[in-house]
Amino acid sequence: MIAYHDKEWGVPIHDDRHFFEFLILEGAQAGLSWRTVLRKRANYRKAFHNFNPIKIASYNQSDLHRLLSNPGLIRNRLKLSSTILNARCFLEVQKEFGSFEAYIWRFVGGRPLIHRLISMSQLPARSMESDEMSRDLLRRGFKFVGPTICYAFMQATGMVNDHLVSCPRWKKLRNRKL
Repeated sequence: MIAYHDKEWGVPIHDDRHFFEFLILEGAQAGLSWRTVLRKRANYRKAFHNFNPIKIASYNQSDLHRLLSNPGLIRNRLKLSSTILNARCFLEVQKEFGSFEAYIWRFVGGRPLIHRLISMSQLPARSMESDEMSRDLLRRGFKFVGPTICYAFMQATGMVNDHLVSCPRWKKLRNRKL
């Protein structure tokens, strides 16, 4: 968890594969701890061809059964089948906008939102931006993309800097060039 916090969480990303990975992992986390998902991340990367949406979009029922029997994954039928559906929707967004990055960064005006949080009790579970993102993703057919999941996605991908101001990462990421 410390390595994830210190190297990944909140770092703005611009790579579609990474965006897809976080979209899937945040959806898998619903109702569970992030620690659980992080421990299974390598298994997800292996099972889902390093989160290649083109390959995942072509999965069929036998692939879903294979995934459901994989003890290295969170074996929830709805979550795993949504990964396949979300891969197809993801490819549609790429086709429409040229990249998922071009689509997703619009929700924050193309720049990370910088919050000045002093305590963990100030961390929001959702925002106006995550609400809007969720509505749009759902309209496009995505699953497991509610406002809370979208906000966690925004935090993980650096669309919002929710490190506490006392955390050395807050200042480092605030000053980071896009």
